Amino acid sequence: MANKTRRSSYMTLADRDIKIIPLGGLEAIGMNITVIEYMDSMIVVDCGSSFPTEEMPGIDLVVPDVSYLVQNADKMKGFFITHGHEDHIGALPYVLKRINAPIYATRLTMAIIEDKLSSHDLLESVKRNVVTSGEVIHAGDITVEYIRANHSIADSCMLAISTPEGTILHTGDFKVDYTPIFGEPTDLQRLGELGKKGVLALLSDSTNALRPGFTPSERMVADTFNKTLADYKDSRIMVATFASNVARVQQLVNSAINAGRKVLIEGRSMVSVVEIAKDLGYLRIPDDVLIDVDMLDNYPDNQTLIIMTGSQGEAMAALSRVAAGKHPKIQIKSSDVIIFSSSPIPGNEKDINKVINDITRKGARIINKETHVSGHACQEELKLIYTLTRPKYAIPLHGEFRHREANAEIAQELGIPKKNIFLPDSGDVISVSENEAGITGGVDHGTMLVDGLGVGDVGSIVLRDRQTLAKDGIIVVAMTLSSAAKELLAGPDIVSRGFVYVRESEDLMEEAKAVAKDAVERVLNSEHVDWNRIKMEVRDQMSGYFWKQMKRNPVILPVIMEV
Repeated sequence: MANKTRRSSYMTLADRDIKIIPLGGLEAIGMNITVIEYMDSMIVVDCGSSFPTEEMPGIDLVVPDVSYLVQNADKMKGFFITHGHEDHIGALPYVLKRINAPIYATRLTMAIIEDKLSSHDLLESVKRNVVTSGEVIHAGDITVEYIRANHSIADSCMLAISTPEGTILHTGDFKVDYTPIFGEPTDLQRLGELGKKGVLALLSDSTNALRPGFTPSERMVADTFNKTLADYKDSRIMVATFASNVARVQQLVNSAINAGRKVLIEGRSMVSVVEIAKDLGYLRIPDDVLIDVDMLDNYPDNQTLIIMTGSQGEAMAALSRVAAGKHPKIQIKSSDVIIFSSSPIPGNEKDINKVINDITRKGARIINKETHVSGHACQEELKLIYTLTRPKYAIPLHGEFRHREANAEIAQELGIPKKNIFLPDSGDVISVSENEAGITGGVDHGTMLVDGLGVGDVGSIVLRDRQTLAKDGIIVVAMTLSSAAKELLAGPDIVSRGFVYVRESEDLMEEAKAVAKDAVERVLNSEHVDWNRIKMEVRDQMSGYFWKQMKRNPVILPVIMEV
């Protein structure tokens, strides 16, 4: 539907064009990061992480490759953050270790960021600037205005990014909520004023672009919580939601207070965000309502409400551990009621279903209807933003391709010419001026994988090996060779992990040893004896044998000890 200029027909880049470079947030939900560049000034909007996929065994987090930022460090003016969700701030501690630049964010967002920086020992070295909606920041040749917006976390903002060539509006994640739990509604008046002055390009959230109508107000879920607590007044209630959804936590606390229940907050990230929000006044929880997990057994089930992480089935989150029976303090009872107060992020469905099955097996009741409203704009809200801002160019961001294409169709329906709508890939450079716009090149981009304390040390080769190990296992072939006499002194001995259970496959292992021994002796009896050649021959012969016998391809690791 939308125009996508191919790299084979790049337009020419003018010196004074604005460059828009998404480094993430396009092919999937998460890892949002966009570079805006004008002349000798460059800013970055958001710096998020994403969940690892099933094809990434052992990986904890996926963050963007910011090589382009490092290459242009002299232009870098700062990170401008729209809100405090992980897919917009989760990569900051890792990226800041490569390129240290000031951070600009609203009060709650900055507090969550500071908690992350503290755990990475970066608090002292990173300059942080707390901003408010309506504030304008000068960043070299670029100015950035923070505009109040609504989302599923307080203190969310859109960004009006202005240069002498025109204004770019970046919506961040947003919806139009006329009755928000915290603060005021999205500043539609200011968006209209920008539209009258002229918006050159709109970079908009596409997550809900396939959904017709309006996104309901956050207040809608309060009725469901109150009804559930009334219907199951004799049961213990557990609720899984996003740690950063402060407004949702507040409504749950209000429902608990009305029902005479104590509240337990469980899950490391949930506890952290709740403490931050409570200290800043974004959460109002009486001290006598909160209880510690060690106090849970002191109260009858019908007097407690547990709010926890794990709504996306994350393996180490509180609900996942409770469902699997691995939580040291909380065990599911058949009388429990568990509420899922979130919608599945695409790709997480399998993990969520596993948790649901674990819970159901224990006899507890699950409620997941009318327990969540989205924080993202549906079609009518997107139409409203396009109508108010009247952009010349539309660049849908934040979502899978199908979401962005639906957003592009909305833009075209509202009168934006097809040639002025762009669906870039990560790394594409979109050059924008008053007279023309197009994709003018590409920059280094990609992902970096976080595994424990290692960042980027797990690449495609290591990941491929992990996938092979997970699929077919490993065979270690150990042997002792005489370097002087060029003869086999001991072995080969075979150790199997993740391939077959050796005690039940003794005949197979004995035949495999014979294959390995024949391979070793064949090389030793040849004119050119080389240890690497022995390893290669053993690997090739055993691979062929196992494929013929089992149709499997385990990793074969020959180990030679010389004497």
